[in-house]
Amino acid sequence: MRAMIYTEFATLPSLEAVPDPAPPRDGVVVKVHATGLCRSDWHGWMGNDPDISLPHVPGHELAGVVEAVGKNVTLWQAGDRVTVPFVGGCGACPQCASGNHQVCDHQFQPGFTHWGSFAEYVAIGYADTNLVRLPDELDFVTAASLGCRFVTAFRGVVDQGEVTGGQWVAVHGCGGVGLSAIMIASALGAGVVAVDIDDRKLDFARSVGAVAAVNGATTDDVAGSVREITDGGAHVSIDALGNATTCFNSIANLRKRGRHVQIGVMVGDDSHAAVPMGQVMSHELEIVGCHGMQAYRYPEMLAMIRNGTLRPERLIGRTVGLEEAIERLVRMDRCTDTGVTVIEPG
Repeated sequence: MRAMIYTEFATLPSLEAVPDPAPPRDGVVVKVHATGLCRSDWHGWMGNDPDISLPHVPGHELAGVVEAVGKNVTLWQAGDRVTVPFVGGCGACPQCASGNHQVCDHQFQPGFTHWGSFAEYVAIGYADTNLVRLPDELDFVTAASLGCRFVTAFRGVVDQGEVTGGQWVAVHGCGGVGLSAIMIASALGAGVVAVDIDDRKLDFARSVGAVAAVNGATTDDVAGSVREITDGGAHVSIDALGNATTCFNSIANLRKRGRHVQIGVMVGDDSHAAVPMGQVMSHELEIVGCHGMQAYRYPEMLAMIRNGTLRPERLIGRTVGLEEAIERLVRMDRCTDTGVTVIEPG
């Protein structure tokens, strides 16, 4: 099969012919019809993920058709249209037993712990625990765009943030995760304040549900501006980017007893970001993380997509082939595009 592969971190990947994968005994091989290009792929390519071994094929946001099935798989067969969480649970550890497959002790992550979906085919382990059946009316490009971004935002807003109608939600960072969170929180009836340093992204954020926007590049006090807009602070605030500044502002702009949700990946010096802990204590704030969403939670989200409450296709900026995806991967840290990029391996 043809795949994007790199043999060293932070060096230009190439398109190569590599062996087709075989299904593990508990897994399947999926023919990839579409796969999202995500900032997490860039972090992996840069060498920021300790689970990646070289050489490596990236890609973790995928949709396609089951091509081959391992002998221990009971729920799936060739021809099934599927997607998969970017964190797969083993189904047997204490975390999985408690329903928290997204923090499985033995997690499977295509594109990180194993070769991923920037290829014509990808092997997926623990299939009976992790595969998600796609509705017939949901096209592969939209399904792939759900990837880690939309589903992680869904869990961050719904399960971790516990957002309800009438609340104020601040979203820091208007990339794929942030725009997804804005759409989801707005659909739940929350008032959403979008924060970014790019006016084009803020305009896009308004188009998918934000009722107010703050440009961090031209605003001296981002947290103060959010507190003013929301008359006291956000009930829930999300760092959808993952750096020291957005994390701090997200916590600092909360009202008393508010909740901060960390979705953006924090690496390097940002992984030890300063936190306004005095405010956390005196205002009884909550800080929670969000690391993907379990396969069994997809039906609620898919139902909202099917009835038109959520329209993730509006977040798709462009589709590209594998060759163009190489350039887009390596410059993701400098990218100013709005919307999600989806690869069609062809």
